[in-house]
Amino acid sequence: MRQGYAPLFLVILMSSCLGYKELPVEYDYSYRGNFKRYRTFEIMKPVGLEDSSMMNNVIEKSIVSRMRFLGYKQVENKPHLIIAFKMYKDSLKFNGYNQPDIEEWVKTQNENLNYDQQKFNLKTGTLLIQFFDRRQNRSIWQGYATTFYGSIDFNNNRHLKNAVISILDKYRFWADGFIEGAPPVEDKGL
Repeated sequence: MRQGYAPLFLVILMSSCLGYKELPVEYDYSYRGNFKRYRTFEIMKPVGLEDSSMMNNVIEKSIVSRMRFLGYKQVENKPHLIIAFKMYKDSLKFNGYNQPDIEEWVKTQNENLNYDQQKFNLKTGTLLIQFFDRRQNRSIWQGYATTFYGSIDFNNNRHLKNAVISILDKYRFWADGFIEGAPPVEDKGL
């Protein structure tokens, strides 16, 4: 009788994967990022005039969920990372960088590398997510998905969640001290 459940479980498992389609995304980063030392984050809120391209509950909840999965704590007071996002509905000329894979770069953390700039003419429907190091007051990582790679429908919650997941899959750093058995790095000015 237990063997009868195995095919049913397999069908359910496979069908749950059908709702997620990883989008090809690009990302770039700062050679001054302390990627293994961040523990906390907060979502940037637009100040002054409300900018609807920087406000979306589905995107915000998806980012918060992913960061919590990675062990980061959301705090209002002095977070290590401030995360912003923006939806560009129109076309966009965008500067990115051709860099070594971030996991390879982190092994050496060579800050003396050059930024090999690339220019993109992005079509409509770009989602950009940026991570800012609050203490350094600089952007340290950004990922983006666009119609250059595949269509993003900003009115479709599933498309938005899929875009956020695809982008943040490229940010693969656990929060400092989150992995069991790994002591947190001493906070020296972070």
